[in-house]
Parts: sequence; C-alpha cells; structure tokens
Amino acid sequence: MSNARKLADNLPTEGSLSGRNLIVNGSMNVAQRSTSVTGLGANATGYYTVDRWQIETGGSNSGRFTMSQSSDAPSGFGNSLKLDCTTADTSIAAGEYLLLEYHIEGQDLQRIKKGTSDAEEVTISFYVKANAAFNFVLEFYDNDNNRTCSKLFPTTTSWNRVELTYPADTTGAFGDDNASSVRLFFWIHAGSTYTGGTLNSSAFNTQSSANRAPGISSFYSSTNNELYITGVQMEVGPQSTPFEHEPVGVTLSKCQRYFAKMYYGATAANAGYGNSYGSYFPTPAIMRVTPTASVNTTFAQYPGATHITPTINVTGGPGAANGEQTFIRPYHVGSNSSDYLEGTINVDAEL
Repeated sequence: MSNARKLADNLPTEGSLSGRNLIVNGSMNVAQRSTSVTGLGANATGYYTVDRWQIETGGSNSGRFTMSQSSDAPSGFGNSLKLDCTTADTSIAAGEYLLLEYHIEGQDLQRIKKGTSDAEEVTISFYVKANAAFNFVLEFYDNDNNRTCSKLFPTTTSWNRVELTYPADTTGAFGDDNASSVRLFFWIHAGSTYTGGTLNSSAFNTQSSANRAPGISSFYSSTNNELYITGVQMEVGPQSTPFEHEPVGVTLSKCQRYFAKMYYGATAANAGYGNSYGSYFPTPAIMRVTPTASVNTTFAQYPGATHITPTINVTGGPGAANGEQTFIRPYHVGSNSSDYLEGTINVDAEL
C-alpha cells in the first residue's frame, strides 16, 4: 500500500482536520494541581492531579487509591493518568461507586447536532492498560436532558486502543452555553444500584441507575490493581481517527480556562491604595466563569520580614465566551514595611 493511501485512510472523511478532538488534555500532559495524590476514596470527589479529569466517589466504600500522572504510556505519548489501588474493598455496598469523569461545555458540542433530525454519531477512543483483565464501562451522559448510553470495554496488561461509537440521538438538544452538557463517566467500581440491571448500550435513553454499569469489574478488588488511561479523543462521526496531538502550551492554555495556578508577590514598602498593598494580576487565560480564588502556597519567610497571608479580591469577568478578563488581587491592609506577600494562588472555574 502506498504512503499516500495509508495517509488517506487515517484522515477524517468530513469536518475539520484540526480541532476535531472535543477533549482537552486527553494526552494527560498537563497537571497543574499535583502529579500525585494519595489516600483518595470515599467522599473524595474533586480534581486532584491531571487537569480536566475529575474523581467522583459515593456510598460507603472503604477502598482507597493513589491518583497520579505517570510516564508509563503507549508509543507516541509521554504521559498517562494512573490509578493505583492501595486499600481493597471486596464487600461492595449497593450504593457505592468510583468514577473517573470528564465534563464538556454545551457550546463546544453544537457540531453533534443532538436533538435534531441531523444528529450525529460520536466516537470516543482512548488507550488503556491495567495489571490484569478487567471490564469497565464508559457512559456518555447528556446532562441537559438526562439521557445516557453506556459501552463496556476490556483491559489487558498491554496498552490497547479502545474505540467506542455512540449512536445519534434526535431527542434533546445541548444548551449553547458554558454549562456542563456532557459528562463522560469511566465506571471502575460500583454496587448493585448501578450494576443490577441491563447495560443501556444500543441507544440513548432516560438514565436508569441500574442500567448504567452492569458487567463491570471492581478496581478495588485487590491492592495489586492499577489502571492507566491516555490518548482520550472524542470526535463527531462513526470512525475514530489518529489522536490529535498538539503543543503542550496550547493544551495548557485550554486547561487554564478552567483552572490556573498564579504567582503573587507584594511588599508593604510598595504600598498603594492608602495603607493597603497588593497588585492586580490578570488570569493567564479567559476563564469559563468568574473563578473562585484561594491561597495555594506561601513562600519561605525572608530574614527580618513577616509573611502575611493575603486577602484575595476577584474582579472582572464573568470570563465566559464574551472575552471579559478576570483580575486577581491578593492584598493586605497595613503599613509595616517589613511585611510582604508571596506565594501561589489557585483560581478555579471548573465545570
């Protein structure tokens, strides 16, 4: 086969050649918060390591795990997201679950044409590896209309690419806004509340808890268990295409729409605004909404100086698609010239 023919076979048949991946940071390259967090488990819902990838837990499960950015990855990738079971849970209560989750804004989903007679199929592909053979589920959940479709997929001890095509759904359009319209749920542990029915895999239907994840294995079955995922791509149409790599700076900028870590610094010797001091810092990207801001770290104290934990003022925004910039001002009221502010701030506009 000629090289030209091989190239043609790997190109999308319609739509754009770039920007086709609806997932941000599917290559797991950006991890602004941390590269590893231990002791996660029951009631640990939140964003911890790799940007845009959330953990959701529920019920009374006693399992625990470490979430990290790993350098174990398939050819052509530098990173993966790793989950490592550290405490097993073999007595599974009906209402417990563990999910790896991803949210997408409605305004980024209009190309799917959902809720119209022209609705498109969607294909999600990813690379996955585990320490053993498991069966897990990827659920595509329409958050605007409470409609869902779930697909079972296997793992092996080698890196394999999974390709799952979800049917077109002519019922219920996505909102054209910056709210969460699609939630992708990787089901890796659940009780009978979510596994006791029949897997809803052939068409989108109103969500029924029992039909969301039948047939899955339990990630918590052993402390030997490890799960790695990378190269996640979601695109319009019934066929997957090669993963759309992009410069890491582009990925970082996209992630900073939702979360950013910012440096701050000011001294009372440079006080302005009467006897208060502190500067306005623009967020590094236009954020999805006006973010919340919190002190992440404070830097080491200078000899003879006093570090002050700042009050944080958030102005501007709301930072949605209209392009309004948000400014963060860490400040302190005081005039002692030896006082200073220095550290990092988390600004959060996640879905």
